[in-house]
Amino acid sequence: MTETLFRRTDAVLGEFAVRPVDPASDAAMLHGWVTHEKAAFWLMQDASLPDIEREYFSIAASPHHDAFIGLYEGRPAFLIERYDPAHIELKGLYPAVPGDVGMHFLTAPAGEPVHGFTLAVITTVMEMLFSDPGVRRVVVEPDVRNAAVHRLNEAVGFEVVETLAKPEKTAYLSVCTREQFEAAVRSSVRGATRGVTR
Repeated sequence: MTETLFRRTDAVLGEFAVRPVDPASDAAMLHGWVTHEKAAFWLMQDASLPDIEREYFSIAASPHHDAFIGLYEGRPAFLIERYDPAHIELKGLYPAVPGDVGMHFLTAPAGEPVHGFTLAVITTVMEMLFSDPGVRRVVVEPDVRNAAVHRLNEAVGFEVVETLAKPEKTAYLSVCTREQFEAAVRSSVRGATRGVTR
């Protein structure tokens, strides 16, 4: 049984948890997720199962990169990657500062959409990252065309800093401090208590 590293109870949707990826046993599931048409911005649509196995064994061996499975009510429902942006993904592309952590997340393909689910997922991801007292800012670099994730990022406190030309995409470098995240969560709670759908 893989160890649960983090738990969060969403007031509306219930129990979320996070565990490490097991590259051997999770590869087939992850292959289905990252090659799905809805995961186009993950940039692994043409990956084979051996490609996925190699990728996540490589991440597991890296001192600067981690991967996690997010659980919803005990079932695998999303993927998280955490990385050190001073060493990978953004190395040399922006002025990294101590306490920066990079993040990617992907929700699994689902049949019936659950209202507010993806916002609950990114909130869980952010709470997990900031549960480390050494983390001061979360840094992301989503594709400029990914409008849905830009809305989610804004909802949890991210601000776009600049546009980056990366080899694989043009991205919006965006950052969120601990204080920005906490303010966004407070604002969301206030909106919910007024009956505002966010």
